Amino acid sequence: MFQNRITTLLQQDKKLLIAYYMPEFPVAGATLPMLEALEENGADIIELGMPYSDPIGDGPVIQDAANIAIRNGVTIKYLLELVRRAREGDGCRKITAPILLMGYCNPVIAYGSGCFLHDAIEAGVDGVLIPDLPPEEAEEFLDQAKGFDLTVVFLISPVTPPERIELIDSLSTDFSYCLAVNGTTGTAKLSGEAAVAAVDDYLKRVRRHTRKKFVVGFGIKDKARVEHMWSLADGAVVGTALLQHIAASSTPEECAHLAGEFWKTLR
Repeated sequence: MFQNRITTLLQQDKKLLIAYYMPEFPVAGATLPMLEALEENGADIIELGMPYSDPIGDGPVIQDAANIAIRNGVTIKYLLELVRRAREGDGCRKITAPILLMGYCNPVIAYGSGCFLHDAIEAGVDGVLIPDLPPEEAEEFLDQAKGFDLTVVFLISPVTPPERIELIDSLSTDFSYCLAVNGTTGTAKLSGEAAVAAVDDYLKRVRRHTRKKFVVGFGIKDKARVEHMWSLADGAVVGTALLQHIAASSTPEECAHLAGEFWKTLR
């Protein structure tokens, strides 16, 4: 019987460090070594991007990574096959960390949402985050995902009003994902006392209006920022900084080595 790894992990009393990685970036063949390096060096959840040609919520670094992933042959079907191989230890050490897929509505609709959820669970995926799926329009998708015991995560932003924070908290299966600032990934500016204070106030407001756990992403790039977010939330997501750190790699092995070294600095 399938046991959702995210649900199990969230039952523990620990602060989470979550990695976002775009498959097959920057070189083909990098995904399985990357998953192994991230798990070995303490990534609690690994969030894999589903590359899309028009990623409206992503900044230039992740947009470029998505374009490279597409050129390297990454489709939803190919990505699910990579996850299956990772779970079976085919080409890497068997990966046991929870895997969350992050992508946009159009490719999922084109694949067929029911088929996508079925194939995701069969491959070994634990959850999905679809930024452009409004919670108010997600009832059918949520019901389908619930039938497969897949985690569904919704986004909260600094301008989300309290009543909508409560709605998102109620609909997100295990946890919600807070954007540290309004903007696209990798473009967030968390420097300056006023900016930091505004984020702190926002996350305290989220805490008052949620019952489930929540994590924070956008603009987190070093240990100091991770620890600060841990003081206010249940987890921190690092994505753009990770992709920047491995961008110059020319082989999958170099990719994995650089990722592992970078991840150690966050822990």
